[in-house]
Amino acid sequence: MTRAHTPITADRFDAVLFDLDGVLTPTARIHSACWKATFDEFLGRRAAQARQSFRPFDIGTDYHRYVDGKLRYDGVRSFLASRGISLAEGTPADLPAADTVCGLGNRKDELVKAAIDRGEVEPYAGSVALVRQLRGRGIRAAVVSSSNNCEQVLRVGGIHDLFDTRVDGLVASALELPGKPAPDMFLQAAALLGVSPARAVVVEDAIAGVQAGRAGGFALVVGVDREGDGKTLLAQGADVVVTDLAELLDDQA
Repeated sequence: MTRAHTPITADRFDAVLFDLDGVLTPTARIHSACWKATFDEFLGRRAAQARQSFRPFDIGTDYHRYVDGKLRYDGVRSFLASRGISLAEGTPADLPAADTVCGLGNRKDELVKAAIDRGEVEPYAGSVALVRQLRGRGIRAAVVSSSNNCEQVLRVGGIHDLFDTRVDGLVASALELPGKPAPDMFLQAAALLGVSPARAVVVEDAIAGVQAGRAGGFALVVGVDREGDGKTLLAQGADVVVTDLAELLDDQA
């Protein structure tokens, strides 16, 4: 589903900025499952203590509306707010067992790291093919991900060396950059590459990421529809929506 097919060529673009989870690797599935496990355990205990009915975290709605593409603690705050729940912020040093915003975020992170350690990472073949084609044309590439585990995922997936730079959750925290849907992480990546947003492409599967690309004034925002959300991605600012990045490969290359 696209508004217009726009080949990514060196005469029009200098760089492409890729999200990680759901764009380069299927790790969005890991994240959504780990968020569900984390929130369901917390919500279940809370409901039992208050003798209320338990309403679980829904991957189909809650994940995409409140968590997907956001920095970890931002995702915790956003989802809890949707349920009218307020917790103490805590600190990033909180133990995963702590019922604080940071504690819940750290709990989820432990589950993600365990999944990565089990080897549950394999990049999408179409995405790797596109990155290689772009690099062969002299177009630079970066990864812009809210994940703190971005570097580890890239290395486990064997694609770390394909990218010139990355701006991930750790970088955003160190530089105090607001997360998506703010455009700051993408703008930082463009600055590190020495390219103008007007000559750069953003590739995202998350609503928050598409919104960030549009807000940053990037020349082209590509939405990746892995879950049947193509119309929503277009409505939120994507110029082009594909189901696999192989659709953007140029047969003339």
